[in-house]
Amino acid sequence: MDYRLRPATAADEAWQFAIYASTRADELALTGWPPGQCQAFLQHQHRAQQQHYHQHFPGSLCQLILVDGDTVAGRLWLDEGDDRLHILDIALLPAWRGRGLGTRCLQALAEAAGQRPLSIHVEIHNPARRLYERLGFVAEGEPLGLYQAMARPAGAHRLQPEECLP
Repeated sequence: MDYRLRPATAADEAWQFAIYASTRADELALTGWPPGQCQAFLQHQHRAQQQHYHQHFPGSLCQLILVDGDTVAGRLWLDEGDDRLHILDIALLPAWRGRGLGTRCLQALAEAAGQRPLSIHVEIHNPARRLYERLGFVAEGEPLGLYQAMARPAGAHRLQPEECLP
């Protein structure tokens, strides 16, 4: 599946929020909260996440993942340093999950990292963690709260698409 990245702009805020909200839908379904409360919570958390990234990773870049021309499929937020390429967030809208798009993005990032590790923090129970492991990411240290730091070491062998299948 072909895709392209483009920097997110202020005009993309509705897409940014929709992508973020889609990653929290299962969790919020368990709360029993009314829709208005869920919406307010999501807006608050989304703003907090963006403020955190801007404050702690001022050189980071948020990009939309586009397929079929200009169809928004997700977002990729990266912080590029001399010593590593760090994925702050990669998220796909539900309609694009499980179709190989995330795998292709991660493979391209592994190539772009070159001789640097590619790293990410993953929720411990996130099903995507299995994908990261198939792509050569390994846990770094002990989990920190709900998150596990993972990295794909520099120079790890280049994966063929068939190696990434479950």
